[in-house]
Amino acid sequence: MPLLAGFATSLSLIVAIGAQNAFVLRQGLRREYVLPVVLTCALSDALLISGGIAGLGALLTSSQLALDLAKYGGAAFLFAYAAIAAKRAFNLGTMSPADHAPAALRTVVLTCLGFTYLNPHVYLDTVVLLGSLANQRGTEGRWLYGLGAVSASFAWFFALGFLARRLGPIFARPRAWQFLDGAIALLMTTLATWMLLA
Repeated sequence: MPLLAGFATSLSLIVAIGAQNAFVLRQGLRREYVLPVVLTCALSDALLISGGIAGLGALLTSSQLALDLAKYGGAAFLFAYAAIAAKRAFNLGTMSPADHAPAALRTVVLTCLGFTYLNPHVYLDTVVLLGSLANQRGTEGRWLYGLGAVSASFAWFFALGFLARRLGPIFARPRAWQFLDGAIALLMTTLATWMLLA
């Protein structure tokens, strides 16, 4: 069953806590541009998975320059976002979403695109690994596998973004936002460091 195999494999790769998931969760909690954010993530995955099935994975793994650009650019982006999250965590007055105006849609989408495309692991997992697994399924099976993988991405990001609001009562307290942003800053710093050392 290529469809179910693609769904299960893709879900196991994207559910792990990472920079992109942390960003989607925060936007969901803030109820700020949730639909554009989850669509950006899911459609990006669809594009990357399709590219992997079409052969982009082999091209990427043969270019050390492309991998290095993603690695160092991604690490710099994560360190910068970690600094922003740390600043929010130490400034308690800015924790509640009601305390300040929402960011511009363009800024939010560009940040989301950064978390998606400046992460070298998205290419290794989504393009190379899923593309390789899909292509083991034959001409027809590979696209069914890809459809399953894309479906998992849509299901996950929509669930993460729109179900996050159920945690709203917890995040009505500024301290909860302080804790979340502190955890995000730590996560981003850890991921960026790991990316550079890998």
